[in-house]
Amino acid sequence: MDVGHILKSGRWTTVTANTEAQQDDDYSHLSPRLAVGDDEPDRNLALELVRVTEAAAIAGGAWVGKGDKNGADGAAVDAMRSLLDTVNLNGVVVIGEGEKDEAPMLFNGEHVGNGTGPEADVAVDPIDGTRLTALGYDNALAVLAVAERGSMFDPSAVFYMDKLVTGPEAADMVDLRLPVKQNLHLIAKATGKSVDQLNVCVLDRPRHSKLVEEIRSAGARTRFIMDGDVAGGIAAARPGTGVDVLMGTGGTPEGIVTACAIRAVGGVIQGRLAPKDDEEKQRALDAGHDVDEVLTTNDLVKSDNCYFAATGITDGDLLRGVRYEGDRVTTQSIVMRARSGTVRIVQAEHRRRKWESYTK
Repeated sequence: MDVGHILKSGRWTTVTANTEAQQDDDYSHLSPRLAVGDDEPDRNLALELVRVTEAAAIAGGAWVGKGDKNGADGAAVDAMRSLLDTVNLNGVVVIGEGEKDEAPMLFNGEHVGNGTGPEADVAVDPIDGTRLTALGYDNALAVLAVAERGSMFDPSAVFYMDKLVTGPEAADMVDLRLPVKQNLHLIAKATGKSVDQLNVCVLDRPRHSKLVEEIRSAGARTRFIMDGDVAGGIAAARPGTGVDVLMGTGGTPEGIVTACAIRAVGGVIQGRLAPKDDEEKQRALDAGHDVDEVLTTNDLVKSDNCYFAATGITDGDLLRGVRYEGDRVTTQSIVMRARSGTVRIVQAEHRRRKWESYTK
């Protein structure tokens, strides 16, 4: 008698030929590697997370161009927190609003979700790019990442890290310790481009003046972003964005969020902690970190069972921003599941009056 396997309630069950045909309409035949146990975040979580980022983007998007970044952030935080309460998740915020934004919700250590689902680390950024939102500039996102509990790197000791992000073609060739010019030549070789065709995403900061000189002297082009290097990092790993690599110093929390996405799309993020002073360096050493170590994607997020979701607030390299047309609101989101490598672009239409409680 023929024997097969079906995925039932997150577990693999042996079936005979007599029962297999009966079950074909009800169950998917998947690799055991993709099976989800009852104590792990399941595949349905991905679309639930999109609902959360959509809510934050719609709420924050109502403030685009109004010059009030705190108002925008507060609206997005309220919306994201409210929707997270509906998700089957027993999550703890390990990367939250924190001291930087003085937020009363979504702070580090806060429990989120309805408490009935799997235990998970949660990284939130209701608006990655509050200044971009306030001024109406590109690349503002609502961002959420989830991974198995204990798998996200703790970014609390050092706020900044040096970063290098690029796509799958050059992932095994680049090294943050190499000179900028050498890394650019390696990326050009891997992608079949000439160096002068490469676009390097860099945060527009005075600290990057030397980096910019090195990029340009190598023959590559710079693409400056004001804020929001999560969007820039993911764009560097995705095809068709016009960004080949992200370089420079940015937030450590954003690096970990980006790593959740990189685990799904491929490519690499490399980071090295960049303490701003001796006190922060000592804090890193006390926490057991080696400030000279180059951290890889797998160091920043240890589990392949992780998810990333983002919804555009303003237009950008990665996503289109929120559109308001009377009672019709449209959003564009991206959601990724690392275990399966699935990336979905979600176009959604909402009725604005249904979201009033999040946009006021």
